[in-house]
Amino acid sequence: MGKPSKNHAIQQLRNIGVFVDEPDPGCFYWVIHESTEDATVWLDIAASEESYTSWLVAHESGNKALLKLVADKTTGPISSKGVDKSRLLRMKSEEIDQNSTG
Repeated sequence: MGKPSKNHAIQQLRNIGVFVDEPDPGCFYWVIHESTEDATVWLDIAASEESYTSWLVAHESGNKALLKLVADKTTGPISSKGVDKSRLLRMKSEEIDQNSTG
């Protein structure tokens, strides 16, 4: 293995995840969230507008939405590149939903 580049030393994987919420029985929504500098605090950064009929379908759709927001699938969501947080926050939830099904 070669030496990591100087830029690599300052890059860090972002702590981003997908979970599924069921606010009403049988209505599942995916949520993309990211931890803050305080690892006990997570911020919701995107969520599905429409519900899904199963936990699995909601989870898979949320993962597809997250993957579409990661620029480089080899390195993953890097803090200095990768998921563009400003793009993610500007993107409407229904646009992410639409992209996750395609």
